[in-house]
Amino acid sequence: MINKTEITGIILAGGKSSRMGSDKGFLLLKNIPFVQYSINALKPLVSEIIIVSDSKDYDVFKLKRINDITKDAGPVAGICSGLEASKTEYNLILSCDIPLITSTVLQKLIQAIDDTSEIIQAESGGKSMPLIGLYKRGIKDRFKNFLEQDERRLRVAIKACKYKNVILNEIHQNSTLNVNTKEEFKQIEDAYNG
Repeated sequence: MINKTEITGIILAGGKSSRMGSDKGFLLLKNIPFVQYSINALKPLVSEIIIVSDSKDYDVFKLKRINDITKDAGPVAGICSGLEASKTEYNLILSCDIPLITSTVLQKLIQAIDDTSEIIQAESGGKSMPLIGLYKRGIKDRFKNFLEQDERRLRVAIKACKYKNVILNEIHQNSTLNVNTKEEFKQIEDAYNG
């Protein structure tokens, strides 16, 4: 089993949140900001947590915060930035908009580590979740190449790596819900209260 000293947690909080209209990391669920749920899920499993965001507002969490290396280039840039800043081979990467995420789900990704996979991502309800994933630091140069070619689609970058999916049981499906719209926020609140 990989020791937590070999794993860094990286939270992507640099998105524009155009559909939500406000910074998703600071949306409140039970008076707790979304990003704090990601921090709580990562904390028992990693040696350090890095927040990738150009917003100084995130400094309130007293964690290492780094800026995106390429502005407005989406998760490919965020992941690349986080991996550049990481000191460990393994990196648990989460977006800041999955407030029901649990350490149990992330533990399943760690348990799936093998000799060949460079990316291990959660799969829930038949859908890959690359922003609930375990990434090896070595892929950062491939991601950087995509950015240099102005290729910003995460699925294209992932397909260039050796990846596998960890299929989550139905009991974990709520923990992977992410929020992009006010309707999805309502769904999260209902799931949390349910």
